[in-house]
Amino acid sequence: MVINQFFPEIKGNFGFGCMRLPMADGEVDREEFSKMADAFIAAGFNYFDTAHGYLSGKSETAIRDCVSARHDRSEFLLTDKLSGSYFETTEDIRPFILSQLELCGVDYFDFYLMHAQNRENYKKYKETRAYETAYALKEEGLIRHFGLSFHDSPEVLDMILSEHPEVEVVQIQLNYIDWNDATVNSRGVYEVCEKYGKPVIVMEPVKGGSLVNLPEEADSIFRELGGNSNAGYALRFAAGFPNISMVLSGMSSFEQMEDNLSTMRDFRPLDIEESDAVARVRSVFKNLNLIPCTACRYCVDQNTCPMDIQIPLIFAALNSFETFKTWNSKFYYKTVLTKEHGKASDCLKCGMCEEVCPQHLEIRNLLEIAAERFENK
Repeated sequence: MVINQFFPEIKGNFGFGCMRLPMADGEVDREEFSKMADAFIAAGFNYFDTAHGYLSGKSETAIRDCVSARHDRSEFLLTDKLSGSYFETTEDIRPFILSQLELCGVDYFDFYLMHAQNRENYKKYKETRAYETAYALKEEGLIRHFGLSFHDSPEVLDMILSEHPEVEVVQIQLNYIDWNDATVNSRGVYEVCEKYGKPVIVMEPVKGGSLVNLPEEADSIFRELGGNSNAGYALRFAAGFPNISMVLSGMSSFEQMEDNLSTMRDFRPLDIEESDAVARVRSVFKNLNLIPCTACRYCVDQNTCPMDIQIPLIFAALNSFETFKTWNSKFYYKTVLTKEHGKASDCLKCGMCEEVCPQHLEIRNLLEIAAERFENK
């Protein structure tokens, strides 16, 4: 079992993410979840992560019934979050957090995070003094550790951490596909955490399950190695960086838990051969991209686009969406790529971008596809 170098109370470097719990007829399967929670704790781990909006509010109460009510408080750590959709004023924040404690059946949270921070919603947290209000509960003992979860660019995280040195930990999206992805830029975000000396909690290490059922060519690369499952290699990649405190996995079946535990109970970083295999798998995905954009930025630099459309980043998001069909690409399109820049549908069809594109891409047509994918409900 790995000793957690950042938070001694955390056992190991693996956490139970409670956004994708086992379900039956629209409700959390409490029998299965209880079985999984018991196995998780018996294996020597203790960190559970939730948020009020997970499973439409059912995650917190499932934790109350299946974890808090069945295990001594010393056996588990619990993280919850302040989501922007559940408060409007400073006065809303304290009673909301107190209600979360009650829903989870605990007297304190071991970790409490400002949820899904990005440039746009951070303005609301700043105006309502959400950081300061929540941190005051830490001083009262209702919160043990204070942090944030994050979905935006390295520059935005740098701004937030410079303004809030009290942040103790940062939760980021990190996996071997998003590590060098132009949209998510896990590497850049991780490096900002390193710059400020903040321990990192990893979310989406298996990219919402997308790195489990791989294309045949990619799957065969890992099968040739033997050893781990596809999920196991993804978990070990994410957990292998120096500033990683823990990797979360959202497990919805006992079989998934058993597979994850077999990897993380006796964790070891990827060796050279395994790292090379991950790089080859990444190349397989890169070759699946529908748009051969090299992100040279000729189309956007020097004010080429009159509507300030971030064409290369939108194409990267579109490639990711077409490959994985997950929520991430739409989320980044709406909250990061177009909040302060033009949308794909804003294209004037002037053609200036196509005149300078070394790849001779039909950018105007491709932006129409992006608008259809990302802007339609």
